[in-house]
Amino acid sequence: MENCLKCEDNEWPNQEKTMCIEKQIEFLSYKDDSITLAFIIIYIVLFIMAAVILGIFISFQDTPVVKANNRNLSFILLVSIKLSFLSVFLFLGQPTDITCMLRQTSFGISFCIAVSCVLAKTIMVCIAFKATKPGSPWSKWVGVKVANVLVFICSLIQCLISVIWLVILPPYVEHNIHSEPGKIIIQCNEGSVVAFYIVLSYMGLLASVSFIVAFLARTLPDSFNEAKYITFSMLLFCSVWITMIPAYLSTKGKYMVAVEIFAIITSSSGLLFCIFLPKCYIILFKPEMNTKQYLLGKSNT
Repeated sequence: MENCLKCEDNEWPNQEKTMCIEKQIEFLSYKDDSITLAFIIIYIVLFIMAAVILGIFISFQDTPVVKANNRNLSFILLVSIKLSFLSVFLFLGQPTDITCMLRQTSFGISFCIAVSCVLAKTIMVCIAFKATKPGSPWSKWVGVKVANVLVFICSLIQCLISVIWLVILPPYVEHNIHSEPGKIIIQCNEGSVVAFYIVLSYMGLLASVSFIVAFLARTLPDSFNEAKYITFSMLLFCSVWITMIPAYLSTKGKYMVAVEIFAIITSSSGLLFCIFLPKCYIILFKPEMNTKQYLLGKSNT
């Protein structure tokens, strides 16, 4: 006690309390972390699968299955899913001010575009079936422009929220020396926690509306209806993010980042597989179902 020496912020005492040693630095490193390697492998596999599915849809873009439910929305949705997979790399490695600002806004905008496409698809399914009645006023709303405008407006709102967040109080790098003894956790401080939860809440609102509308439209005839696939994808999407929030708040350091990456990968995969795999199966293995005669015949039964 007569020769007490206080350690610096980046140091802590050894077990014998005789000297100060450097604290361990923690983040999702590319070099020494098996979690990072696992995420990279999963990302590569899923990104390739998304690229293959996009290639299939482009090659068969003039077939009835691809044209059903607006092929342009399908292309935009696939690209946004690929971008959400790509945003995972912003969460890996040592955080910087730039990556901290980009990671939340990039995944928020890409996810918002994806969910907006799903919402537009679902609404167009409902409008298309209402417009089949003779003299229906809904017939003027059937078209590509309505869906594109809906996606643009929904995505623009998320972009404006993100811009306001970055201007007022953007995320930044933080060296957390108090959460765990003997460790310096290099992490991203969200800056404005309110803005972070507004981004998540808006995305959740779009997903909830998509799920409700798709659930109500799931019983419409199957010929031009992918609402039941959207219902499953949105159910998975909402379940992942609802369970992610308490898990995110209860973890620390690199495991907090890993939880968010897992949520991004899982929800993106749900959209990719639930919506597009059934169509790819028909295109590749059931070409007799990918005809206008089959679809019209099914719709009349």
